[in-house]
Amino acid sequence: MADKAEPGTRRAAVIGGSMSGLFAAILLHRSGWEVDLYEQSPAELAGRGAGIITHEGLNVTLNAAGLAMTADLGVPTKGRRIYGQDGSVIAEIDFPQTNTSWDRLFDLLRRTFPRERYHLGKKLAGLDAREDRVTINFADGTSAEADLVVGADGIRSAVRQAVLPPLEPSYVGYAAWRGLVEESELSQKARDELFDVFTFCLPPGEQMLGYPVAGRGNDLTPGHRRFNFVWYRPAAQDTQLRRLLTDEKGRTHDMSIPPPLIAKAVIAEMRAAAEAVLAPLFAEAIRKTPMPFLQPIYDLATPQMAFGRVALIGDAAFVARPHVGAGVTKAAEDALALAQNLSDEADVAKALRAFEAERLPIGHRIIDQARRLGSYMQAQLKTPEEQALAEKHRSPEAVMVETASIAFLEEPDAA
Repeated sequence: MADKAEPGTRRAAVIGGSMSGLFAAILLHRSGWEVDLYEQSPAELAGRGAGIITHEGLNVTLNAAGLAMTADLGVPTKGRRIYGQDGSVIAEIDFPQTNTSWDRLFDLLRRTFPRERYHLGKKLAGLDAREDRVTINFADGTSAEADLVVGADGIRSAVRQAVLPPLEPSYVGYAAWRGLVEESELSQKARDELFDVFTFCLPPGEQMLGYPVAGRGNDLTPGHRRFNFVWYRPAAQDTQLRRLLTDEKGRTHDMSIPPPLIAKAVIAEMRAAAEAVLAPLFAEAIRKTPMPFLQPIYDLATPQMAFGRVALIGDAAFVARPHVGAGVTKAAEDALALAQNLSDEADVAKALRAFEAERLPIGHRIIDQARRLGSYMQAQLKTPEEQALAEKHRSPEAVMVETASIAFLEEPDAA
């Protein structure tokens, strides 16, 4: 039986209970919509402690959601620094920024949205979109009706598959090893050099970066924080990536693999490579990380974000390589633009078209910039022209200025 709204109310169904879904649900709720959020996982989400770079657009959206930016959102860094493989400092600039964690921000949003409206274990089975309403069917046999459906269900979006069935993320030729290490586990030298700046190391064809985030329980006290790292390495899809995604029992996983299932030999080889090619401080961080996790890098750009009464936001619409460091900010800004357009226009389909006109070009620009920044790690680069373009973004100066920066969005003609 379908769950129906009361007469006269405007009802929204948000599919996806992670960051973008929560931003959309909170902002729509504050705008007067009756909102239910549906998450397919039967258990509460966790972000494995992944780090998030904050940008002004995130601050603006948090304020609009009634969550004014506070001093304890994350760990501030004063600049950026690149280490050579021998551990020497080869470049450094001032670049103030605040780094938070997925867990910290998710917890802030999760506690803000009404608990009784956040539904776990609701896997989307299909949409029946009509001119005046959308029926959402779930795999457990239940259904709901809404005036608006927001697809905020990430890289494997079931909503996107329903409205754009042929569109799938594409693997880009490299993967990232990610992890967190406790500040207290690191040597004094590592603590002194890694916890006040955003740091890099650039082995040939690879990129390592790291920055401090809050410790367990969102502890920001020096000595109790954690170091978050991301190490990009080329991995051919049919050979190297396949091996990385194959667990101890010989099962090859699709797109990603749960950290506890990564084969011990794969972890050992990764740690050995870190000792061989990374600056000693980074090698130490990887050596002392108890459970690194693997993130194969994909991207996807949608040609459309509005489908009658259905909208796509965040990673459901655009999956950008992480180099721009704007995934959460973009999701937040998508949600804010969606809520604002729906407040300005009573006709849902018309409001969604205006939302799409505003956000679609920005999504494409982020995708293009992320591809440029990651191009030198792609083994398939063949022509001298492609290699020259890739090298343009590999210089220490370019890496420090362009990584996790959205300044390019203010430059319409940027290449």
